[in-house]
Amino acid sequence: MSSISQDRTVELDIHGQRRLFDIDDPKLPHWVDEAALASGGYPYDDKMEKEKYEKALKELQIELVKLQFWLQESGKRVMALFEGRDAAGKGGTIFSIRAYLNPRFARVVALPKPTEVERGQWYFQRYVDHFPTAGEIVLFDRSWYNRGVVEPVMGFCTPEECRAFLRDAPRLEQMIVDEGIHLFKFWLNIGREMQLKRFHDRRHDPLKIWKLSPMDIAALTKWKDYTKARDSMLAATHTTHAPWTVVKANDKRRARINVIRHLLLSIDYEGRDLEAIGEIDRNIAGDGPEALR
Repeated sequence: MSSISQDRTVELDIHGQRRLFDIDDPKLPHWVDEAALASGGYPYDDKMEKEKYEKALKELQIELVKLQFWLQESGKRVMALFEGRDAAGKGGTIFSIRAYLNPRFARVVALPKPTEVERGQWYFQRYVDHFPTAGEIVLFDRSWYNRGVVEPVMGFCTPEECRAFLRDAPRLEQMIVDEGIHLFKFWLNIGREMQLKRFHDRRHDPLKIWKLSPMDIAALTKWKDYTKARDSMLAATHTTHAPWTVVKANDKRRARINVIRHLLLSIDYEGRDLEAIGEIDRNIAGDGPEALR
């Protein structure tokens, strides 16, 4: 069993080996640093070059502006859910999408824990309140899928509540799609050593330390539990009407580029430039649970 001591030294089982990880130690352990990029079966030996990334991102952001103009003119709606383990890169990916969009018509939804009133409501109710109106893009930084992974792992819901959620989520999403909303679901997947590296970076960067929560520390010893919950959730909710796109996100640059490409290639908006968008890297972004293998 993994454990956490009072000084936040974590004993972990890493690929069958017992490792000690002290998140408060300013020096990153070599076994984390050396294995981070390749962890979780990541397919590349290096990160995308910064110059290449910035050029591709600019072209994609121009296309996103075109998409937003088209949404406003047509009244169409877009909703994208971003899920993944802590430190998977959800917030940064959302920021790269929204950076040059008109904020009046491109909203980010990142809900805190439910209030007492919300706990007494239908589970999906507080999320439905944030669905897009005509011409809007709404980006969820975590969504109703908290009940599919985080809540059962951390003991915030019962097994019965989780099973009911996995049954009901595809039904809700069918109604969303039938309403004409373009719905996207992204699971950003990172390896264990990469998560440790990013947690360590947050702990020792005064500009990022706010991102590291007590729940992040508690989750360090629950990697296998999160994996099991993730796999069950993806299997139950990957549907033809609302499929999951799984993105290997150890390299944030490649992840962001391929998420935006997927969005743009999925909507036939006016003025779309397919050459500028480019092709999705199928080593990075794939459909459903199979993409994890």
